[in-house]
Amino acid sequence: MNKKTKIVVLTENDPNYMQVIQEAGKILREGGLVAFPTETVYGIGANALDEEAIKKIYLAKGRPSDNPLIMHISDLNTLDKYVNDINEKSKQLIAQFWPGPLTLIFHKKNSVPDIITGGLETVAVRMPKHPIAYDIIRSAGVPIAAPSANISGKPSPTRGRHVIEDLDGRVDMIIDGGKATHGLESTVLDMTGTIPSILRPGSVTRSMIESVIGEVSYDNHLEDVTQVPKSPGMKYKHYAPKAPIKIVVGSDDRVTDYINSQSTINQSQGLKVGIISPIHRVDFMQGDVVLSIGSIDRPEEIASNLFKILRKFDEVNVDIIYSVDFQGEELNIAIMNRLIKAAGHEIITV
Repeated sequence: MNKKTKIVVLTENDPNYMQVIQEAGKILREGGLVAFPTETVYGIGANALDEEAIKKIYLAKGRPSDNPLIMHISDLNTLDKYVNDINEKSKQLIAQFWPGPLTLIFHKKNSVPDIITGGLETVAVRMPKHPIAYDIIRSAGVPIAAPSANISGKPSPTRGRHVIEDLDGRVDMIIDGGKATHGLESTVLDMTGTIPSILRPGSVTRSMIESVIGEVSYDNHLEDVTQVPKSPGMKYKHYAPKAPIKIVVGSDDRVTDYINSQSTINQSQGLKVGIISPIHRVDFMQGDVVLSIGSIDRPEEIASNLFKILRKFDEVNVDIIYSVDFQGEELNIAIMNRLIKAAGHEIITV
């Protein structure tokens, strides 16, 4: 692809804010592609009701066309145009978490093109909280399909420069709105079954959801690539840097000793070693590039930094990456979900 991409750095305080928003909305309304920040990661948007525009997303990302997309809206009054069966639990979750990083899956109406849903009879919908994303969708006047704004399979973008690296020349406009807050994609919750099921964990955690609607399950096939995906991110390898990742599980001391011994072996073979470490273990790690992902007492910090660090290893051209594990409850489950996918399930227990 060799498209001329307009790149704009934008904050809410810019005097030309609404002019840029309206230009982005017009591009989307007329079938073009715009990459923009959300509170989760950056997204690449297209008119969700325009099949030809949606095809451009798959082409720009190199994304398999059977991988569903999330439909983003800015007006709750439009939801029943696209979905059936908005039950009481869904209404309670919408009241509590929208706008925000929670995606809900509903039975779709015929108004939703099959190309968005990968041929499924369900559609994933969310309302983003980030002001730039929200205002662009409102300006476009149509729902926007917006997967992460990266080349398919690479780490999701949490900074404008990540998007520019991947999509300059592939989309009509890139809006650089600074750092994405959460750093992980939205929680995806399937509302079509008897018990709502989390298909993709995120910053809206299981306990947060259960405090509103009661029992929620994790999908049994979250990591089973043989299943037809109900959610974006379930079927294909994601988030992977160029170098292979190995996740090492065990006590701090054993993990550190194992990583350091393997690092020494790899370095003797002429390999450049990268290590992902919590801040309290950085000084004990012996790799070529040791990056702190944050404090284990602040999982939201780790989540925010994960994709940035994976991309950093590409920038410094390491040959192999070792990571400690981040086992635990709630947000750690989402962190490990992304890290395991990036590692292609390469987990070593010591």
